[in-house]
Order: sequence, then C-alpha cells, then structure tokens
Amino acid sequence: MRGISIISIAVAAVMTCACGEKTAKTTLPQEVTLSKEKLMDKIKGGWAGQMIGCTYGGPTEFNYSTFINDNIPITWPEHRIQWYYDNAPGLYDDIYMDLTFVEVFEKEGLDAPIESFANAFATAEYPLWHANQAARYNILNGIMPPESGFWKNNPHADDIDFQIEADYAGIMAPGMPNAAVHFTDEIGHMMNYGDGWYGGVYVAAMYSLAFVSDDVEFIVSEALKTIPKESNYYQCMADVIEWHKQFPDNWELTWARVERKWGFDIGCPDGAFGTTNIDALINSAYIIMGLLYGQGDFYKTIDVSTRCGKDSDCNPASSGGILGVILGYEGIPDYWKKGMAEVEDRNLAYTDISMNKTYQMSFNQALKVIERYEGKVGENDVTINVQTPETVRLEQGFEGHWPVKRVDIRKPIQEAGELEFTGKGVVFTYLMPIDKREAPTGYVAEVEVYLDGALDQVVKLPASNLNRKLDLYFKYDLPNAGHKISFKVKNPDKSHQIEVRSMIIYSDKAAPTLHQ
Repeated sequence: MRGISIISIAVAAVMTCACGEKTAKTTLPQEVTLSKEKLMDKIKGGWAGQMIGCTYGGPTEFNYSTFINDNIPITWPEHRIQWYYDNAPGLYDDIYMDLTFVEVFEKEGLDAPIESFANAFATAEYPLWHANQAARYNILNGIMPPESGFWKNNPHADDIDFQIEADYAGIMAPGMPNAAVHFTDEIGHMMNYGDGWYGGVYVAAMYSLAFVSDDVEFIVSEALKTIPKESNYYQCMADVIEWHKQFPDNWELTWARVERKWGFDIGCPDGAFGTTNIDALINSAYIIMGLLYGQGDFYKTIDVSTRCGKDSDCNPASSGGILGVILGYEGIPDYWKKGMAEVEDRNLAYTDISMNKTYQMSFNQALKVIERYEGKVGENDVTINVQTPETVRLEQGFEGHWPVKRVDIRKPIQEAGELEFTGKGVVFTYLMPIDKREAPTGYVAEVEVYLDGALDQVVKLPASNLNRKLDLYFKYDLPNAGHKISFKVKNPDKSHQIEVRSMIIYSDKAAPTLHQ
C-alpha cells in the first residue's frame, strides 16, 4: 500500500494479550510531514475514488430493496465514466454539490459567510431532492440556515444529503478532523440536523484521518469519536464495528443485523413505511461496511458498499473516496481509474469546474487550512499538526415522534375534504404536474391549510421543478390527540392540478401490533 513510509510513525505500541498473542495498536502521531506531491496525490485519490465508486454503483441505485446478491453482475465496461458524463451527468450530484462549497471557499476564503453558501446552493441550476430540496425551498422562502435544516422545518433532516456532500471538508483538512468538522457545521445545517449532520461529520473526519493513517479499522473507529455516544448514529456505527469483529468474513450477516435493528426510516416521508431508506444513519453503516470488509482492497470496498443496497451509488462514492485518500491517486489500481483521464479536463454538469480544477482548488485550500491550524507549508513539503478527534454537540431530530401509520389518500386537493388523524405530528405528500426546466412556469399555488378549524398557514407550491416544495404540509409537536386538516387552494389553475397523495401520522411511541 502506498504511503506507508510517511505515516509509519502512526503505528505505536505493540500490546501483548493475556493469551500471549500480539496485536498492533494504532495511535495518531502529533505531526506528519508530506511532500506537496504526496499531498496532491492523496487529494486527487479522494476525488477520483469518489467518482469511481459513484460510477460503479450508479446502475444499482435504489433498484434493490435488499442487498445485491453476488450472482448479480455489476460490470465495469470501457469508458463507463465518460458514458455517464455524456448521457446521465446527474449521477455525479455527489461531486458537483461539493463543488458549490469548494468554489465559494475558493472565491471568498476560509471564512466565507454562510449566506454565500446558502445563496450559491439555493440558486444553483441543478435539481435537488430530499433534505437538499427542502432546504432550498426554505432558503428561497426566507428560512435561512441553520433553521433551513432543522427537523421541525425540514422533514428530511435525517436524510443522506449532507453525508454525500461533506467530502470537501475532510479533503481540505488533511489530518485535522476537528478542522474538517468545523467546515461542516454551518454548511451541514443548511439542509440537515442530528443524524443527517452527523453523517457529514463522520465522513469528513474519516477523509481527514485517511491522510495520516492507512489503517482502515483505526480510521473508522477514531473518526467515530467525533459523534456523541448518546446518539442513535453513534450506536449504529458502533454496532457495525462490533459485528464486523464477530463476523469478519461475512458482511451479509452484519447487513442483516443492521437492517433488523436500524432499518426503519423515521423522518423521511418517502421512507416511512416504504422500501426507500435514504436515512443517513443506515447509509453511513454501508459506507463503513465497505471499508471494514474491503480491508484496503479498492474493488472489495466499493463492491460491498454497493451491494449493501439503498443509496448504492453514494455509499461506494464515500468509501471509495476515503480509501482513495489512503491509497493516493497513483495507488488506485489502473483498472478502476482507466476512464478518469477521459473526463478530468471536462466540466461537471451544472458547473464550469473540471476534476483537474477541483484537485487544484482543494490543494490550495488544504495548504491554507494546514497553516491556519499551526502546521507548516514549505517550498516542497507540508507539516500537518495532527488533531485528536473531539466530540461534537448532541442533537437528535424527531425526538418524541414515531411514525405509526401511512394513509393513502390519492385525491385531488379540492376533493380531499376534512382529513382526521390522531397523533402529535403529520406530514402530507402530494403531486402536481411539474413543468420541465426547458419550459419553466411562474405559477405558484397558494394553499390555505386549516388545522382543527383554524387557518394554520398558507403554503406556497411552485410549479418549477427547481424551486418546488417537497411536502404539501407538515406539523410536529402537536398535542397527542385527535386533529382535523383541510386544504383550500386560493389561486387554482386548471393546468396544475394538485393531488393529495398520503398522510404520515406520528405519535409518541410505536403503534402496537394487534391481532384478533
């Protein structure tokens, strides 16, 4: 494995067990010196590993409700990356979303205000989903970070969104996980909260530590120190680490245990009682399963993260990127990076930034972060002041709320009538014909929402795909009792009929299963 010599000081004491066997215990060094060439190689490895992993898993994304059996082939044809650039460039939202933040840092420096990131994110031309789109809608309607990502304003707050976008923070803070976490805080809370933010914190910390350790198990465990032990997120990752120790040769057993204990999506209206689970917690589990069971082998790492299913392009993108930092660009096997040269000078979709430009911007930012955090930048090398991970604050979304029922409605809004439910929270999903970006419309439906007979709010529903509202209406922290909801469209338009699709009801505990 490349880079071992420069970080060999990270391997410290050898401890003797009672049984007489010796086990190596890895610790972090106080500082690490890298040549600038090696630093750039690792930065390139991180971005390239992310793109390769995303491409490998691309054909499988949300196509399987269980893990993907080894008998199902996942191929790697010639020019696969170039094909996606030409035919489905939206696959790389993992990367061009990161680049929104990288570009703001490049233009405005390390202290760029959150308003700059929020404006760039909210007004970008790329389509968004889940927590990202909910945050975009919030920002465009005056709910700014961190409130834009807070769970009472964003039903998707626990979703994977920031987890797949936090690579930039770890790459710009080599060997400095606390600095990496610092650069996730305001940005991550634009669209996420609680477990959703923790996904980005953990991924960024693993990227950062990958610059100064080549021990995958150590990186996975050490980075977890950034997450509060009281959180569900920490407990899930700790379970994966423990189950890997129990079943080191059988990732499917670990997968089954993860699904049984952690496989129920609480927050996302699309995931509750559904087969889609976009929750950061479980998808993070599949990232570290790839790393732990891959054991430094690039193919095994991205293959396991892919075959775990769920968001099976984003998860191998993260595990491939983290391992790509460890290996460096030159250490990624040629078989996997053979298509990179075909695209590295081409701009990613919705940007004027190529991968080669991305490498250079991240390198420039890494040098600034190294200096800011008491490291040294010389003519030919850098000395990193390595940080021991510190735990971030505890925050948990959807506390006291548990989805107990999904009710299919599937009626035009004007025919939905008064809808009743018993609980302390509710989310309504909807459909409205959405104009294509090529033929945008300025229509914005205004819907009055009446809660228990009184006007609660007027919801704006833009017909524009870019600016759409994901969920018709949501409300949490209600008295845990019976409630009535009704809707009235103030400005109906025949070409934009609104359909109320479903109602997800929340109570303070799981509903009991009763049989007669």
